[in-house]
Amino acid sequence: MSGLDDYMIPCLNKKLFGVECPGCGIQRSLSLVIHGEFTAAFKMYPAIYLLILLFTFIGLNFFFKFKNSNKIISILAITSIIAIILSFIIKKII
Repeated sequence: MSGLDDYMIPCLNKKLFGVECPGCGIQRSLSLVIHGEFTAAFKMYPAIYLLILLFTFIGLNFFFKFKNSNKIISILAITSIIAIILSFIIKKII
């Protein structure tokens, strides 16, 4: 995983306050997905696959208009936010 890791942006919240933010791990998780390490990516950042699905659907919807796309995007976004918050809380407890 060396190539992309050299260009990752450090978490400003973690650097300044020493506390991880809800987005900590998303870059490393995306790098793991790109390198085919799907289980490790999920363990690193559980919402990664929901976010990939959300942004893929938004991108496809830009070119091909889907019926009820606003509803689908809203459901995917809300589900992603819930997954991010839950995984952040669980990470803080454990």
